[in-house]
Amino acid sequence: MKIIFTAIGSILILSSCAWVQVTPQGEGVRLVQSAKAIEPCKRLGKVNAKVVSRVIFSRDADKVAEELADLARNEAALMGGDTIIPISEIGDGRRSFAVYQCFQPKRTNMN
Repeated sequence: MKIIFTAIGSILILSSCAWVQVTPQGEGVRLVQSAKAIEPCKRLGKVNAKVVSRVIFSRDADKVAEELADLARNEAALMGGDTIIPISEIGDGRRSFAVYQCFQPKRTNMN
């Protein structure tokens, strides 16, 4: 019986942990919810993010949404994007995001 409680406790602790880390490049990507925020931006494409949404039981919906956005930020940075916006609802731990470039890329001095 003690083993069952330990296993359940471990699962509860693990399910509340952040499984996705934002990369240094991903930190420079913002998540917006309003289409108005991306009107002047250049669309670069889309990313599809997926995380585990069930570990014996359904994980916290806000945590899943946060991890999906973090994954999308990381991928958007690799594409040269600086802004993402969700373009689908969350379903089965998946969500799609459009990637935009809204700010001028920083230029490096070639001297």
